[in-house]
Amino acid sequence: MDVLELRQFYASPLGRQVRRMLARRLAALPAPPVDARVLGLGFAAPWLDAWRERARATFAFMPAHQGASRWPADGAAATALVDEAALPLPDASIDMALVVHALELTPAREAMMRELWRVLAPSGHAVFIVPNRTGLWAGSDSVPFGHGRPFSRRQLERLLQEAMFTPVRLEPVLFMPPWKNRLLRGAPATWERLGRLFWPGFSGLILAEAVKQVYARRAQRSRPVLVPALHPVPAAPAGAPRDGA
Repeated sequence: MDVLELRQFYASPLGRQVRRMLARRLAALPAPPVDARVLGLGFAAPWLDAWRERARATFAFMPAHQGASRWPADGAAATALVDEAALPLPDASIDMALVVHALELTPAREAMMRELWRVLAPSGHAVFIVPNRTGLWAGSDSVPFGHGRPFSRRQLERLLQEAMFTPVRLEPVLFMPPWKNRLLRGAPATWERLGRLFWPGFSGLILAEAVKQVYARRAQRSRPVLVPALHPVPAAPAGAPRDGA
């Protein structure tokens, strides 16, 4: 799934609905702090505009295996083609990250998570959007979320914890079916309301918000090591009798 296919999907009627629905859910999350440094990783650019107004700096990093497209449409480009396992950023330089179309598609999942942890500031937030293993969208090859590895809620939670993130929110997202029929995908707000109420385990996506863990390590006292002192016995003079002789 490359950047051209992703752009084509989000330009379609179904893709525009998904984009608007995700924008509403992201708008319900706590906004980045004023003067924050924000990173979008994967194909996150369609949702970064809402955060760019408050941020000191906003970057859209797109993995090399996907390809890159220009963002934003106005002003200087803030897009970079990167290796997600070696992000070109200093340690603790990012306050908030939005990860979309990245976690399920990367061939270097653990390395990418280590890099995200590295570049986030202490107590920095990261928002992940991934396909739900039990949802309809993960089984459809005609939509982007039908590619790569989907996650169950428990799998995603465990992945975050193993990468030293504390999950603070895991929510089901996208209950309308991944079909192009206008009648079946009509009234997306109704699909969301009914889905969250009656079948939350079958959402198309899972939205997770997590905080970087920073543990203070106690300074360990070095234990004294006892080294036996060796005192060599002087050699006996020639011809002198030995002990016990």
